[in-house]
Amino acid sequence: MSQLHLDQSQIDRARASAQRIAHQVFDEMAGFTTTTVERATLRLLGVDGVDDNQVPLPNRVVEHLQAQNLLQHGAAIILAGAMQTTGFTAQQIADAVAAGTLTLSYPQDEAAARQAAQAHAAMACQHIAGQRAHRAEQIKTLGQGQAPWLYLIVATGNIHEDVLQARAAAEQGADIIAVIRSTGQSLLDYVPFGATTEGFGGTYATQENFRLMRAALDDVGAKVGRYIRLTNYCSGLCMPEIAAMGAVERLDMMLNDSMYGIIFRDINMQRTFIDQFFSRMVNAYAGIIINTGEDNYLTTADAYEAAHTVLASQLINEQFAYLSGLKPEQMGLGHAFEIHPEMENGFLWELAHAQLVRQVFPDACLKYMPPTKHMTGNIFKGQVQDALFNVVSVLTQQNIHLAGMMTEAIHTPFIQDRFLAIQNAKYVFGTMKDLHSEIEFKRGGQIELRAQSVLAQAESMLAKIEAMGLPGAIGQGLFADISRTPTGGKGLDGVIPKADNYYNPFPELMLPIQGANHA
Repeated sequence: MSQLHLDQSQIDRARASAQRIAHQVFDEMAGFTTTTVERATLRLLGVDGVDDNQVPLPNRVVEHLQAQNLLQHGAAIILAGAMQTTGFTAQQIADAVAAGTLTLSYPQDEAAARQAAQAHAAMACQHIAGQRAHRAEQIKTLGQGQAPWLYLIVATGNIHEDVLQARAAAEQGADIIAVIRSTGQSLLDYVPFGATTEGFGGTYATQENFRLMRAALDDVGAKVGRYIRLTNYCSGLCMPEIAAMGAVERLDMMLNDSMYGIIFRDINMQRTFIDQFFSRMVNAYAGIIINTGEDNYLTTADAYEAAHTVLASQLINEQFAYLSGLKPEQMGLGHAFEIHPEMENGFLWELAHAQLVRQVFPDACLKYMPPTKHMTGNIFKGQVQDALFNVVSVLTQQNIHLAGMMTEAIHTPFIQDRFLAIQNAKYVFGTMKDLHSEIEFKRGGQIELRAQSVLAQAESMLAKIEAMGLPGAIGQGLFADISRTPTGGKGLDGVIPKADNYYNPFPELMLPIQGANHA
């Protein structure tokens, strides 16, 4: 593969800055938990369902623990102690709390409750590990699509209709099906329950919806002879819970960024930084590939002028991912083909940006996004824009390729729109399959100079962020031209200082080497 001449010491300095930035945030947040982390813990321990008013039982139990001034100790030890005392299952405890027939208290035998919590958590981990092994066996048996993997979205609002569209997309050549979430779900501080048939701009992320789509993709995968991956959105106020549900139901990818919710959904940054660690830890253990959201920066900021902010953010996201136990092959770091189509030599700059990201993260499972911001409704020009995007993707050896739609900016794509998008991508991928190994980048040429310039800007930006701290950088609007503050946004009331005897068994089980430091 042809390589741009980049200064490796410059990359190393930028990465070292990003590492210190991420560690500083982690250390500051290590003394806190959140209501969502505790609800996710309850879900992993077996609590599910809703009460008579359709309020999810994990919410009811956490609210009860808050009312009893117990949440700072961790939900796991309280639940395990109650299970020992009553002989109830986790689900029966939750039902009794919701019915008002049981008041939880701190266990008298703390050591025994810790031991019981760890044993129950180990059973959950065993199930998740089994799902990971099953995925690996399916891929070994069925095989998988060649990279770049074609990623298609379904989003009707009705999970049963989504299943039909997902089957069709897989049969047409899609390798990954993403069920986009209903608009605004990221701002809900609870997870809806059961199969859903109404959603706006997407379908609600629920455990039952995950189960239904996973079963459908397993079925169609056996039919087409390749494993079809399933993606959903593990972001927003409930990201740890959605990670837990996805791990249980064998999702393969999750949109799981460390800063997206802060910047684009105005979710409190403390809440997000704590939640992203726990959610990514679960995803890491489950073998799930995370997708980060740097591509979104280019929808609000100029793609040429702000290219370095994408690289800087990717480096920070990488370091947060490492802290959660994610391996490079699970890091779907995001970027996008979003330079204005009228910009002279814009294709050269897109190629420079994509190749730069590929070389800075040689082992990552990169996610490449199509043009959206400058799609006008002219479907013929849109098809050409998508074709050029496809060329850059195969030429720079991207991994996850979100198929561009010529009807972007007109309507939610129809099945036939997806079919044409897949045909476009497959044609380009096939006819240019080995082009990357047949050509070389000109030394000192415009593409190389552009990549070197973006790298230098990213290094400088990370040094600046390191000096002021990541919260300060976000406060100054350094990412996406959007400013947020540490005490602003939604969900700050869900951030809970840990007591000295706080206990959660999952970090020590999912991160065995450094688990004690993360508990």
